[in-house]
Amino acid sequence: MMNPDRRQASKAFRNSAAEAAFNRIHPPHVANGDEQRFACANYPMSFTKGLDHDEQTGLIKERRDFEAFRRAIDNGDIEPFTTRVPVPTAQDRFVWEAPTAGLVFDLQGPDAQAVTMAPAPALGSDELDFEMAEVYELALLRDVHFDQFEGTLAAAAPLMADSVTRLNAMAYALDGFPVRARKTDAAGALDPQTVFRGSAPGNEVGPYLSQFLILGSHDRTGTISPVDGMISYGAQTVDQRVPEAQPGFNYMVTRPDWLEIQQGYRVNREQNYNANRRLITTPRDLATYVHFDALYQAYLNAGLILLRTGTPFDPSFANLSANGPHRVLSGSRSNEMLSDDLFKAANAGGFALYGGPHILSLVTEIATRGLKAVRYQKFNIHIRLRPEALAGRLEYAADIETKFPSLCGAFTQMAGRLSATTDKIKQLNAANPGNKASTVLLPMAFPEGSPMHPAYGAGHATVAGACVTILKAYFDTSAVLAKLEKKTSKKAQKMCAGQPDLLIGFYSKAQLERMSDCYDISYVQYRVDQNGAMLVDETIACPLTLEGELNKLAANISIGRNMAGVHYFSDYYDSIRMGEEVAVGMLEEQALGYPTDPFVLTLPTFDGDVLRIGQP
Repeated sequence: MMNPDRRQASKAFRNSAAEAAFNRIHPPHVANGDEQRFACANYPMSFTKGLDHDEQTGLIKERRDFEAFRRAIDNGDIEPFTTRVPVPTAQDRFVWEAPTAGLVFDLQGPDAQAVTMAPAPALGSDELDFEMAEVYELALLRDVHFDQFEGTLAAAAPLMADSVTRLNAMAYALDGFPVRARKTDAAGALDPQTVFRGSAPGNEVGPYLSQFLILGSHDRTGTISPVDGMISYGAQTVDQRVPEAQPGFNYMVTRPDWLEIQQGYRVNREQNYNANRRLITTPRDLATYVHFDALYQAYLNAGLILLRTGTPFDPSFANLSANGPHRVLSGSRSNEMLSDDLFKAANAGGFALYGGPHILSLVTEIATRGLKAVRYQKFNIHIRLRPEALAGRLEYAADIETKFPSLCGAFTQMAGRLSATTDKIKQLNAANPGNKASTVLLPMAFPEGSPMHPAYGAGHATVAGACVTILKAYFDTSAVLAKLEKKTSKKAQKMCAGQPDLLIGFYSKAQLERMSDCYDISYVQYRVDQNGAMLVDETIACPLTLEGELNKLAANISIGRNMAGVHYFSDYYDSIRMGEEVAVGMLEEQALGYPTDPFVLTLPTFDGDVLRIGQP
């Protein structure tokens, strides 16, 4: 029988969620001022890709073109972007991507304008110098094996050592990274174990790549192991391998090629790939991954792995899902148990509620909220130029400053401060297969360069922050990565008959204790062999945690975009935190919808704090 009060209760719930959303104070949105500060020099620090650019300076030809573009953004109407453009097109151009998405409303989570980001590093700041040098250095290391991004394996890695030395000599590093924290060694300097890594807990531990980008899971036939790099996706599998892009081949290193891309013209160039597919082995491989991914793809994959291997849910509500620390993988089925008297008391488990479909749907759903929030920051607030454009300012510095003396030599001075790095870039560009030029233009991994929207914040990083927050909220983040090999004793063989010979996954302390009679347990970490063909394991004393590997996953995907040349570190740093805020807001509202069972999520944040969401 229908509850006559349900209609009123539903209304009360929606009102409570609306009240929670209304009580979020919409913060001021503050840009760094470069747009207005340098307006008279044709907006050299603003995103202008797709407008007409001057061959002599690399800047837009007419200020009014950018100002018309800016008015269209501020007016919030998509029609000018679909049937008109600020200037006539000479040939087919790429279109600007979703410039009005930050103006729409949503029924769950923070409004797109209720979250914000700090001002981006400004021209002339030590921070901007450093993060531009960092993007250049990543281009120099694009074909280096990820082993060299790990301190214990980087001893014979001269390219990495040279990059670290150059970055440590910059003013921002010498000042201790005062604005956006970096992982450093005990002396406060970068080293191969900390350089180019994310800022959240666990990023500095173990291999550079998150285990979620290389490991797979057992399939339902029992013929595929996690070390095969294949993820069980229902009755199908997802292969962690990517196409191998041609090493050493970069784009946009000549002035004509660079200018064509700044115009937004569609170029008739495809990225060069070998016939081979391999596990992610180099920064170029990671750039390929983030070139074509479905934005939430890495986190959906991580969720599939965690569910398949029986990783326990947050202890605060694990009993509601019957996915507590007693659950493990058994045979060809997931989330079964070894002998477990405790489980006999559970007669209901999670599926549509508190279970796999619930979590996987949230991981994908939250991406849309993050994208709307970051589009508002990109277009309406910061409209920040991409690294490829800033490199163009350094390449054209003399001509720019001759035409616009009001810049007072800002780009020439910046070029001087980056010269130790850009001297190496000139050598790389001069040796580039195909087009060659001794320029300081940023060697790009993609033929089309960066996407048709501003740099700050980063869409990939915002989605990373939001999706990883969902996973951290629902799973037990204290679980550790372990390899379990069935014991060979007759007693164990008899007691554990029907159980797999090998298990690999993230397990809680309680799970490992329960399985210790059947299995020899070791803590492991995996990296890719030199050819990208297989995984190599290493036994370690201090295990990798689920929290650390999820934080690392968010950083890998975000900074993988820096490796392609399309983003800066600050784009990652502030965007993952904004994505986290979006996800927390949605979870807070959803927690109001559980009227009977106490439902509490415990969430470790990217800054190392712990939030508790839901009923007290």
